[in-house]
Amino acid sequence: MKLPIYQIDAFAGRLFSGNPAAVVFPESELPPEMMQAIAVENNLAETAFVLADGANYKIRWFTPTAEVDLCGHATLAGAHVLFNHLGYSPDTVSFSSKSGPLYVRKEEEILYLNFPADTLQVAELTEDIINGLGARPIEIYKGRDDYLALFNSEKDISLLSPNMDILYRVTLRGVIVSAPGNESDFVSRFFAPRLGIPEDPVTGSAHTTLIPYWSGKLGKQQLFARQISKRGGELMCKDLGKRVEIGGRAITYLVGEIYL
Repeated sequence: MKLPIYQIDAFAGRLFSGNPAAVVFPESELPPEMMQAIAVENNLAETAFVLADGANYKIRWFTPTAEVDLCGHATLAGAHVLFNHLGYSPDTVSFSSKSGPLYVRKEEEILYLNFPADTLQVAELTEDIINGLGARPIEIYKGRDDYLALFNSEKDISLLSPNMDILYRVTLRGVIVSAPGNESDFVSRFFAPRLGIPEDPVTGSAHTTLIPYWSGKLGKQQLFARQISKRGGELMCKDLGKRVEIGGRAITYLVGEIYL
């Protein structure tokens, strides 16, 4: 059996930036253990599996260690393949997922994710978070999947050098760190060692948490965000209330086949 596979740099304006994701298009549902094995072999933060479902598509995401309920950059990558390689002609594609319906709209070169917004609650600041990040946040919140740790400045975020062994003990999916940006409304980084992702280059799903927070904090519906990992990425964000919109570019790096 041969499966088409694409590797896409998501939230990227040029190759070798943004967040690389693999996208696989099987003709029928694969066993979960097979999808996990392919994700391990790809050794990227996320591998998306996209399956045609009538006029729409089903999507699932796997890291090298686990299936996840929501992933932004690999969904963006999947939509990019549909629009640019597989002849999908409408301007919006719909995906069904473990997090409900997801939509991606194409507007010229920008793809806009439409995802459910996260709800935040004030959380307890634990020693594992402080010692894992190597710095004390000024605020800490708990979202659906992750902690959100707030700092004073972009410099604070850029200087963080987390201890992944300690952060591995944090019980949620990962820890988002964020602060006001120098040339953007806010900046962030994302650490998820429990999922085999020490630092994710650009994390669309984390912005379902970040957008409601910063929209309320800054009193703005539309925001420009930067994720300041080594590869880096830029995101156009919009607070829609119960949902958020996350926009970015994507670029094809590789087209190939998997032999099973």
